[in-house]
Amino acid sequence: MSFIENLPFLSVVVFLFAAVVCSVLKPRAARAFTAAVEALVVVFSALTLFYTYTVGEPFRYNMGHFDAPWSNQLRAGVLDALAALAFSSVLLLSHIGGIRYAKIDIEQKKQNSYCTLLNLIGAALMALSYTNDLFTGYVFLEILTLSSCGILVIRRQGRTTLAAARYMVINLLGSGLFLLGVTLFYGTTGHLLMEYIKVGVENLDATGEYSIPLTVTIGLVSAGLAIKSGLFPFHTWMPDTYGTATPTSSAILSGIVSKGYIFLLIKIMYRVVGTGTAAMTAACHILYVFGMIGIVMGSFWAIKSKYLNRMIAYSSAAQIGYIFVGIGLGGDAGFRAAIFQVLAHAFTKPLLFIAGARLSEASGDSQAFSALQGSAHRSRAAGAAFAIGAMSMVGIPTLAGFSTKLYFAIAAVEHGTLVDLATLAVLAVSTLLNALYFIRTVIRIYTPSPAPEPLPTFEPSPDKHDPGLAAAVGFAAGILFLGIFPGTVSSLILTGLSMFG
Repeated sequence: MSFIENLPFLSVVVFLFAAVVCSVLKPRAARAFTAAVEALVVVFSALTLFYTYTVGEPFRYNMGHFDAPWSNQLRAGVLDALAALAFSSVLLLSHIGGIRYAKIDIEQKKQNSYCTLLNLIGAALMALSYTNDLFTGYVFLEILTLSSCGILVIRRQGRTTLAAARYMVINLLGSGLFLLGVTLFYGTTGHLLMEYIKVGVENLDATGEYSIPLTVTIGLVSAGLAIKSGLFPFHTWMPDTYGTATPTSSAILSGIVSKGYIFLLIKIMYRVVGTGTAAMTAACHILYVFGMIGIVMGSFWAIKSKYLNRMIAYSSAAQIGYIFVGIGLGGDAGFRAAIFQVLAHAFTKPLLFIAGARLSEASGDSQAFSALQGSAHRSRAAGAAFAIGAMSMVGIPTLAGFSTKLYFAIAAVEHGTLVDLATLAVLAVSTLLNALYFIRTVIRIYTPSPAPEPLPTFEPSPDKHDPGLAAAVGFAAGILFLGIFPGTVSSLILTGLSMFG
């Protein structure tokens, strides 16, 4: 075994180790140590991606002294490593970008606890990216849920306690359904490792035995993860959760936490159920329908919002809908579009939340659109960053959002049924709705304000000393890369999917 084949395991372990260490460090040291660990895992993930792409096949890491199917196993391929790289990069950039606000929003004595929670989130996301064991997936699913609730409620201000309670209740419902599905998988196949479950599922599918329990099991797992990721109509926690959290927490929750649940679902569709079996069940069709509804309804609610943070939150409900439409379309084209959307949204939404926080700060700490007029002139870097993120969401060429919608259109056409017309129609309507509320917001923040500038409550810091600017540049670079070089990313996704089965 080469050293690089240890990196997926080390990615999980170093985050867990950092979580313990941060619990006893002083706040400033905890922040620096957490950022260093996040950067280290970015390097680990990049090396794993390069190695698996170069070798051309996945590798497995058995934890313990037992071989499969009795071992707890990690499995790394191109797509697993790509997801780990995206998650760790966004975690690092969100942490850096929101440091300024975390110092203000979170009590000094809780700063190191906040870093502990960030490290636990990192460990959970790495485990979900690499795990080849369903029960391990469930364990880290719960760690991710509890840690996410922690980074929300740690800001004792406004509606955070209510938002955290609502978030927890809905997520526990999803966790319960998922655990029930895992139990049924184990009961019908006798295994927890994904490839061995797939063999059992294929045998059951071929013989027709337990067809109804198998369909129910797939439905339970899909419903549980869809609920946890915020698919319509289980998106109602998003506005309060994203809107009341400190910007780092909003960026992480919207950018990568929900994507961790979705990535596990995609992995199950390929590696446990098999895309052929999944396509024959009603689960994919139901996910497709609710995804289509979520795209439109999320955009309508975003248009009606009077506050910037709630508008961005409702937009997330629409963007999650895109991902489930891709899963519902199925096939390599549909899953490619879904995964590309996971990556695009992971970089775009945190940029909008962090830039929006800066614009709000420049407007007397108000999120109301009426107060944000002219804010891009009071904070030029934040205005430019928000404009890039907004234009990507609309789908302007050379930005990530355009490439995403192009791949969804290709997937719809390749589907070859009336579904393609419905998908294309919703894509067109969604693009118009996105343009309506995002371009309107960009125009508003760049329209000169009649009030004197800067507002008395805004004390600007030099951009060269603001870590948020460095984070914004990183997010913008990711958006531009996905928009200018979509073929490179698409090739990685398709190569990863070929290794997924």
